[in-house]
Amino acid sequence: MDQMRNNRAMSTLTTPEAPGQPATPRHRVAVLARPRLLSLELGIVHQLFGQARAGGTVTGEPLYEVLTCATEPGELETDGDFTLTVRHGPEALAEADTVVVLSSPEDYVQQRPELTRPLARAFARLRPGARVASICTGAFVLASAGLLDGHTATTHWRYSESFARLFPRVTLDRDVLYTDGGAVLTSAGCAAGIDLCLHMIRRDHGMAVANDVARRTVVPPHREGGQTQYIREPVPQPASPGTAAARAWALRRLGEPITLAMLAEREAMSVRNFTRRFRTEVGMAPMAWLTEQRMRFARELLEDSDLSVDRVAERAGLGTAANLRQHFHAALGTSPSAYRTTFRGTLARQGRAS
Repeated sequence: MDQMRNNRAMSTLTTPEAPGQPATPRHRVAVLARPRLLSLELGIVHQLFGQARAGGTVTGEPLYEVLTCATEPGELETDGDFTLTVRHGPEALAEADTVVVLSSPEDYVQQRPELTRPLARAFARLRPGARVASICTGAFVLASAGLLDGHTATTHWRYSESFARLFPRVTLDRDVLYTDGGAVLTSAGCAAGIDLCLHMIRRDHGMAVANDVARRTVVPPHREGGQTQYIREPVPQPASPGTAAARAWALRRLGEPITLAMLAEREAMSVRNFTRRFRTEVGMAPMAWLTEQRMRFARELLEDSDLSVDRVAERAGLGTAANLRQHFHAALGTSPSAYRTTFRGTLARQGRAS
């Protein structure tokens, strides 16, 4: 995922700045809704982007404007016992910095590899440089529009076979929560839309803002896109040993040397049994999870402290600055110093606005 090479798009709305400071454009998000939409998906986008505030504080200025549109204005059927009146038509897409396409039963019922005429007319209005994302089977629309050709994408696991058959030019990852191809992103089932929206907020404005949104929405602040979307045994039997205590122990000691054997010992398991249980509960290998947590902590330190890159690497348990740089380039396509410059600068500008 090359998160840092993508410019943040700008819209015409502005966030007030202190006297003498230039106005900061507010990012415009258009949510494309279709018949029999899942109301939860629509709520996810409005709630999460709508909660994002400058400086990661509830008193900060809103960072996004979110509006709902359809291929034509009017009343839409939902998955509930109510309808939704959509005031905006496809013209809203022409002014959007980010477009989020929600799912609809037509994705997997009609089984067509091309856009319907209304959707084709709507997508023709996308402005160059706009970021386009999908939730659940909304990926069928992005693929039909050709936006996913040559990219890796995901969709709900239940419809992955149909997706792979219809769109052979797309590399389908059936297991992950979301994918980030820069200007085009996809997520798995409905709840994975939460992870994707938080990921986009984090990519735009850093971890402090995204964590604040997650905290106020009472959802986990971060699940990596590579985490599996469908774990066949998500809840261990009450008598079965788990790995939660080992994870909690590790999170309190990220700066210290931690081995797989040490983690297994915390749960009184063999390394083999611990690794198997860990994969079942978390969806990834124990040491991959540990590196992910250390990277997350390193990003927080770069955003929130003045520690040198060497000290950040040491505090996060990643050893040396060279090792930290290697991890950053692999995961984010940038260096720790560039990451700090980008997001410390963003937070400083947001602080002035608030």
